[in-house]
Amino acid sequence: MKTIGIIGGGIIGLATAYRFGQRMPGPRVVVFEKENAVGRHQTGHNSGVLHAGLYYKPGSNKARLAVDGIRQMIRFCSENGVKHEICGKLVVAATEDEVPRMMDLYERGNANGLAGLRVLEREAMLEIEPNVGGVKALRVPEEGIVDYAGVSAAMVQGIERQGGEVRTSAGVTGLRETAAGWVVETAGGAHEVDFLVNCAGLHCDRVAEMGGVPREMRIIPFRGEYYLIRPERQHLVRHLIYPVPDPAFPFLGVHFTRLIHGGVEAGPNAVLAFAREGYTKRDFVAADLWDALTFPGLWRFLRRYPAVSWYEIRRSFSRRLFCESLQRLVPSITVDDIAPGGAGVRAQSMLPNGDLVQDFLFAERRRALHLLNAPSPGATASLAIGDEVVTRVEKMT
Repeated sequence: MKTIGIIGGGIIGLATAYRFGQRMPGPRVVVFEKENAVGRHQTGHNSGVLHAGLYYKPGSNKARLAVDGIRQMIRFCSENGVKHEICGKLVVAATEDEVPRMMDLYERGNANGLAGLRVLEREAMLEIEPNVGGVKALRVPEEGIVDYAGVSAAMVQGIERQGGEVRTSAGVTGLRETAAGWVVETAGGAHEVDFLVNCAGLHCDRVAEMGGVPREMRIIPFRGEYYLIRPERQHLVRHLIYPVPDPAFPFLGVHFTRLIHGGVEAGPNAVLAFAREGYTKRDFVAADLWDALTFPGLWRFLRRYPAVSWYEIRRSFSRRLFCESLQRLVPSITVDDIAPGGAGVRAQSMLPNGDLVQDFLFAERRRALHLLNAPSPGATASLAIGDEVVTRVEKMT
């Protein structure tokens, strides 16, 4: 094998290329990224949290890769001078009804190998976060924040030192299998590779289809919108403050994040985006919206969660409703304390029956490996995911 082609220059594609250079130094690694710089989509639009693996089902790929991944990421940041901070977080039970679910998280975190988890009564909560609400909290000391743009830049440097290449403005327009591997067609020409790895994120299902994988699942883009806490009120949040997840809602819920370069972010919600790269309400791509609306799984999902879906839409247009959600965690926050911030789009893999794919999902084909679902904690676990990809490719070849 002479050349490995990786489609997608987000943090997972870059981490995968970096790990190939370390563990399989023989083949040349080439990353194809359609934008003019790396990390422009999910990598560059997240809140920069280092997730330790608290929420994920023990034994799942998510749990395994998150726990390993955060430790790898911290080590990588330390070795490469990337700004990060292990500040810890509180998972807050807003009412007594939420305490049993919080305790389930405590058991799950322990099963996943997290260190130092502590259940805090209200007085102990206030020592860490004086303005927090709720009745009890779970302290997760291993979680933190990081500069993922800095991580991506350091990975590019590492790939190039290893002899690899990151080609930007190289969007993939077609894939053609040959007797020896694949021809990757881009606007800049055709490129022959011996093995193909698809890390295309928001477009991974379309890239996989180019490579002969039936699109039984579909990427449904959910936009997560954030508010920023005004500077004079940022003292209300010292670290990370998260809710206990609601089992009636398929996403985590709004939370507070202290950002690595300063400031505090609150969010996100989750609404259907009208474009796969739809970071504002005005963004619209007819083909992307048609792709979502003609997928039966989306309608089954909406029928399963009608009240929650409608509430998310209303909250997207109402600062007051958004603030009410935040007040469950920090009661003293007011509408005047928050201002519209940025947004990200989650590449959520959905099945035809309306189920969200909760774990990382791979599809293996001849001389090709496709990563078809890599939601949170994908960024945190990117180096561990890269290791997983290399291990799978070693077995396949």
